[in-house]
Amino acid sequence: MEKSINNENIKTYKLMWQLIKYRPWLYLTNCLIWIFIHVSPVIPGLIAKEFFDTLSGRASLNVGIWGLVALTAVTAMVTIMGIFCGASTDIVHRFTMSALLRRNLLEGILKKPGANSINCSVGEAVNCFRDDAEQAEDAISWTLDVIGTAAFAIVAIIILLSINAKITLFVFTPLVAVVAIAQLASERVEKYRTASREATGKVTGALGEIFGAVQAIQVSGAEAHIIKYLKRLNQERHKMMLKDSVLSQLLDSIFNNTVSIGTGLILLLVGQSMKNGSFSVGDFALFIYYLTFVADFTHFFGTFLAHYQQTGVAFKRMHELLQGESQESLVKHNPIYLKGGLKEPEYRFNIEGKKLDKLTVKQLEYIYKSSGGGIRDVNFSLTRSSFTVVTGRIGSGKTTLLKALLGLLTADFGSIYWNDELIEKPSEFFIPPISAYTAQTPNLFSDTVRNNILLGLPEEAVDLKEAIASAILEQDLDTLEKGLDTVIGPKGVKLSGGQLQRVAAARMFVRNSELLVFDDISSALDVETEMRLWNGIFEKMNKTCLVVSNRPFVLQKADNIIVMKDGKIEAQGTLEELLKSCEEMQLIWGC
Repeated sequence: MEKSINNENIKTYKLMWQLIKYRPWLYLTNCLIWIFIHVSPVIPGLIAKEFFDTLSGRASLNVGIWGLVALTAVTAMVTIMGIFCGASTDIVHRFTMSALLRRNLLEGILKKPGANSINCSVGEAVNCFRDDAEQAEDAISWTLDVIGTAAFAIVAIIILLSINAKITLFVFTPLVAVVAIAQLASERVEKYRTASREATGKVTGALGEIFGAVQAIQVSGAEAHIIKYLKRLNQERHKMMLKDSVLSQLLDSIFNNTVSIGTGLILLLVGQSMKNGSFSVGDFALFIYYLTFVADFTHFFGTFLAHYQQTGVAFKRMHELLQGESQESLVKHNPIYLKGGLKEPEYRFNIEGKKLDKLTVKQLEYIYKSSGGGIRDVNFSLTRSSFTVVTGRIGSGKTTLLKALLGLLTADFGSIYWNDELIEKPSEFFIPPISAYTAQTPNLFSDTVRNNILLGLPEEAVDLKEAIASAILEQDLDTLEKGLDTVIGPKGVKLSGGQLQRVAAARMFVRNSELLVFDDISSALDVETEMRLWNGIFEKMNKTCLVVSNRPFVLQKADNIIVMKDGKIEAQGTLEELLKSCEEMQLIWGC
């Protein structure tokens, strides 16, 4: 039942309405200003009618030519002021709508298990944040123009009906044709917009992967192949975007020409009325003046209907990025902090009575849908201050075990207990100061070493110096140009593999967590540095550690070794016990 609710496809207008209700007074103010802006041309039209009637001796006002000029100037100045106020308000309103969407998208991604935070390429996700949020922002802003031009049309039709009802009805006939054409084309508009967005996402994603693998491409001499691959993706993108653009331009042309044909018919009728004397020159000037704005309304309304279909595609793509969350969460009303300072984040520095005595894992299971691999029926326990090593050959499930335990992958089955207390949501529980995790290939940012270690923690509240010492990073900092304040580039490109791992280790140590989880953290270290790192952990920190490693020194130090094979625990025990009884351990040790 829950799944069907989460996947419910809410109508586009309902999602737009939820966004409008986020700041209703801002939308209402914006709407009133733009109604005034769009309705204001009614007055110059009446002035034009009076001007020509004055010239023909049929004036209804006795203000003279210069009086009419003065009225025109005042109307223009007021309209200019209205446009300035409208533009200022609309900018704020637009940004508020797209900011809320992006905020909710980011929250949805951050709530997901780390290994499955997005279900598409990074480039496609960026397109959702940029293009799709902007599409929704445009749609809401355009509703103001639809309301404003409709208000003008209503006022205009009342005035024109009082002059000539038959001709006035012809003025709005093209609107019926525009709506019909837009409805007929709606399915194809949606199809082409979806295809163009997907193709753009593939190109952006491929560029991101290429930039992150420049060295691998150069070493393998694959430049020509990569360029050919990127060219093929770009050609597909060009094809899809061309279809989308051509259809949009075709509809635009049809709407314009439909309006022009209607305008021609109206002028013919006006000519006949003027000939038989039922139409004054001023009436003719008024009709001609209003025709331009009515034609704009008809054309814009058709364009908006097409844009509305494309907005439905944008909402659908953003919803897919949330991976099963309800569509309401996409437009949920949350603070976005546009004014004043941001609220300082709260950091937990104590574990509030949750010191680790025993961690128990029962029947843990996670299966990759794509390959069928993973882990099955994993059972083990850790005690306080113990050093447990998970070992096994490549593909045995070591890293998957850690990720499923920590909630970075959502386990299909199994239970995890912290001091006999069942952990319902591992991804929310296993964070500092409960636990800290370092992956085999750490994620570092193009920032200073200091900020990569602290990662938001207030420096005065932690022991940064001790964390650096424990990570055997002091001598390396002396070799860097600005020490701790050296900017290390994207993904830490200025650091060696060993330095990357030790910066990540320092990030872990500075959080002073109860449980330390390492995924082959010493794989890029030389023997001497590795020994110093682990000895520092054993002697200074006295922490409970869960470590993935095949390194002899680490295995020798282990209190307990978990041997993985084909996603299952093959055996457990000390190194001495396993070397006597476990063939898999013997193979690993002999490598």
